[in-house]
Amino acid sequence: MVESFLRYIRYEKNYSSRTAVSYKNDLLQFEDYLKETTGEFDPVLVDKDQVRNWISYLSGEKLNVTSIKRKVSALRSFFEFLKREGKIEESPLCFISSPKSRKKLPVFVKEEQMDALLDDVDFGSDFDGLRNKLIVEMLYTTGMRRAELVGLRDEDVDFFSSIIKVTGKGNKQRIIPFGDELKSLMNCYLDSRKSLFGGEAAAFFLKDDGLPIYPGLVYRVVRKYLSIVSSLGKRSPHVLRHTFATMMLENGAELSVVKELLGHASLSSTEIYTHVSSKEIMMNYNLAHPRANKKGGINGN
Repeated sequence: MVESFLRYIRYEKNYSSRTAVSYKNDLLQFEDYLKETTGEFDPVLVDKDQVRNWISYLSGEKLNVTSIKRKVSALRSFFEFLKREGKIEESPLCFISSPKSRKKLPVFVKEEQMDALLDDVDFGSDFDGLRNKLIVEMLYTTGMRRAELVGLRDEDVDFFSSIIKVTGKGNKQRIIPFGDELKSLMNCYLDSRKSLFGGEAAAFFLKDDGLPIYPGLVYRVVRKYLSIVSSLGKRSPHVLRHTFATMMLENGAELSVVKELLGHASLSSTEIYTHVSSKEIMMNYNLAHPRANKKGGINGN
């Protein structure tokens, strides 16, 4: 049955050979576990308690959550295949959920560091300097993704209404407003671009040879300039997106508004930034309030 399942996912479901090998190893591991604990492996007789015990065993082996989730996914696919083939009536995993991964808190740059970068650092007044500063400023003040910035076109920017039309994941479009500072910087950049390459352009952001920028260039620009003001391990364009969201919430923006600006499909994707804000609030409270770290006890003892 295992071999039939592997042929099914490889040639009918078009899973990659790498995935098929991983699933095979996961199923063989499950088979070995059942043989050691029950003395036999008969897929038709497997019940949900055995599956739960196996997941507990994997957790006890200090396996990371991602690996456990893949193994559970392999098992789920296998038993769904057996159900499809009429070998079993119900999958033993139908009421078992995969272990949840702990969400990592997003890394962000502090507001004063971004102010120092954009107000005090000299990017240069030539075309490259204006473009590079605009890349950093736009990512920080709009929260757009790197791919969205690379794909920006002249017609996406409405200077009269001060809005940018962004095309995000799944070709979904959203509107992001911008302020006078970003507008001024965009106009300076476009004047420089026009003097070099004329009015028509294939993309909003160009390289110094007149061709559209590419993702690697954006990454290098952001990493170079964030390195001046921050010692964070991560200094990528996505860090500026995290920074945008965090600063918006820290300064009073509604969660639903930040969700729309980021182009998140659900509010749960945006809620992680509230944890960052709460952490920042607690840290500032502990540093600032004179009694925050005072020892407890009766009469101050």
